[in-house]
Amino acid sequence: MHVEDLLRLEPLDLTLLWGSPPLLAREISGVTATDLEDPGRFLQRGEIVLSGLVWWSAADEGAKADRFVAALRDAGAAALLAGEETHGTVPEVLVDACRRHGIALLSVPVHTSFRAITDTVYLRQWGDLSRRPADHYALPENVRGELSRLLADGADPDTLLTRAVAHLGAPPCYVLSATGRTVARTPAAPPLPARQAARRLKAAAPFAAAPASTTLRVDPDASPYGQWFLHLPGPVDAPPRMLHEIAEVFAQYRQGLLRRRAAARVPAAELLDLAAAPRPGPALLPAALRACGLPDHGPYTVIAVSMGAEEGAAEAGAEALDELLRHLPGRRFATARLATGGAAAVIATDSGAPGAEAPVPGAPCAGAPAAGAPGAVVATLKGLWPTLDACDDATLPYGGISTPAAGPQELNGALEQARYALTAAVRAGSADGTAQLTAVEDLTTLDALLAGIPADVRTAFGVHALGPLADGTNPSHRMLLETLDTFLAHNGSWARTAEALHLHVNTVHYRIGRVELLTGRDLARLDHKLDLKAALLCR
Repeated sequence: MHVEDLLRLEPLDLTLLWGSPPLLAREISGVTATDLEDPGRFLQRGEIVLSGLVWWSAADEGAKADRFVAALRDAGAAALLAGEETHGTVPEVLVDACRRHGIALLSVPVHTSFRAITDTVYLRQWGDLSRRPADHYALPENVRGELSRLLADGADPDTLLTRAVAHLGAPPCYVLSATGRTVARTPAAPPLPARQAARRLKAAAPFAAAPASTTLRVDPDASPYGQWFLHLPGPVDAPPRMLHEIAEVFAQYRQGLLRRRAAARVPAAELLDLAAAPRPGPALLPAALRACGLPDHGPYTVIAVSMGAEEGAAEAGAEALDELLRHLPGRRFATARLATGGAAAVIATDSGAPGAEAPVPGAPCAGAPAAGAPGAVVATLKGLWPTLDACDDATLPYGGISTPAAGPQELNGALEQARYALTAAVRAGSADGTAQLTAVEDLTTLDALLAGIPADVRTAFGVHALGPLADGTNPSHRMLLETLDTFLAHNGSWARTAEALHLHVNTVHYRIGRVELLTGRDLARLDHKLDLKAALLCR
């Protein structure tokens, strides 16, 4: 599809404000909706950009519009589609900027929604199943035509799946996510708990049919966390090609969802950037929350995840987190990558109305357990974490969860809590080689609390608190550290320490005296004992 094709679609009622024939002939690769002042890092080459121009005001100088359009040019955007609703018209300074930088500019009237433009582009890109050569397919022509119409009309996944297998006798059938979430099921298929579904997928051989069941990947190119599966738990009399075609229908449906979710990541990233700022403007956070489809009142819970430091790990973390949170029915959330690495999500504690997939980043999933208060959200996520871990044998997912934030202005503290809990999870998981999800409320011991401190800070504290004893190459110092550790573990009891180390009590007294001399601490004082205990834990 090309930019000029949009102008020919009467239902969209778009107007060309500026654009030469070569610019209008540019091919459209996708759609991004944004109201960021500098959206360059979120754009892909060939995309059209939809903007309501909220970032611009009549008091702004032309340089602001120039920077915006320059970012589009540098990212290789195909065209800018500017909405008229915010200002009543498209500002002339924006037209001039597009002319200078060579970006085609189309105006979007108030009665045309950005969703209508997005759906039009992607439905054109998918093509019409019913128009493909019949000899390439096993699905009957009338079924292909019906499925094509259902895709174009935005049918829900349950309806799509039910109609896709109706000519097979309506057998029980599911479309399952990689974590066992039920994306769709037919009326004959009973509810399937996520963990049970995840076990079935783990045991199944993708692309292979067994006499008792059939499981096919929907999109072989999807990541381990974004994969969907067509699952028929019982025997079915259908040629494999026919089942692969049904899987392809859901691959196309999934691509539409991914496009909308990618667009939703733009305001979500802006929200998390604001949440990371110590003192954002009082009106900015509520506006950013509303832009993400979240309420502008609390409480909220923040979760941060990490998939490691490898290239692409942040995107994998965002996709994994998005998949995990879709197990919370009716729960609204916004997920995005963090500028500092990893990914995070803001979850609204109040329950949104369940329904079909919408531009809102969070949506309910079929067959998932209910999650009410924030504590139930944490419990549900902890219960599902093993299914996320099972998606990719090569990666260990780590996560941290905050306590509830009462309102928008507490989001900064909640994000810091989630990051701290994430650091603790990484440290604990790295020690025993397991995936970890840690909530701030789990940090109830000194060891757990210290685990969230960055490694370089822990090391520096241990070195300074222990003084010369931090030199682990000295055998005498290692002996004194062992005595100190045992002494503190036995609550400062000379007799029990001597018994545990098979030493005379006088020897223990001598060694502890040496520790006090080398560290400058008095182990008769509780605060000095705590200092040295923390230093030992930070080694």
